[in-house]
Amino acid sequence: MAERTLRGARLGGQSFEDERGIEFAARQQVGYNCPQGHFFEITMSVEADIPAQWECPRCGTVALSAAGILPEEKAEKPVRTHWDMLLERRSVEELEDILTERLELLRGGEIGPAHLHRPSKAKKKANA
Repeated sequence: MAERTLRGARLGGQSFEDERGIEFAARQQVGYNCPQGHFFEITMSVEADIPAQWECPRCGTVALSAAGILPEEKAEKPVRTHWDMLLERRSVEELEDILTERLELLRGGEIGPAHLHRPSKAKKKANA
């Protein structure tokens, strides 16, 4: 047996401290009702904020507090689309101007992939 091992004690399983003279924190039982009909209680500190919801240990669904504590309604932000963010930076008229400018460049063969470029008349004459 290696010299590093502990003899006579289980690792991580047993405390040798005595509980005499220790004052435990005040506790309370908090009940929850599951939508599946299960009722269970959780032990919590008296000073703890009681959550309105708790996961049912039997079926895993969200159970509500039996004390009638309601969950807080979270204010949801409206979804911002790419179009909304674009309109924050530019007006519709500016966007139309940019679109026509980019389409002219694309059609002229100055930008974009080569397979979309229309052959110009100068190139046709040079090849002939």
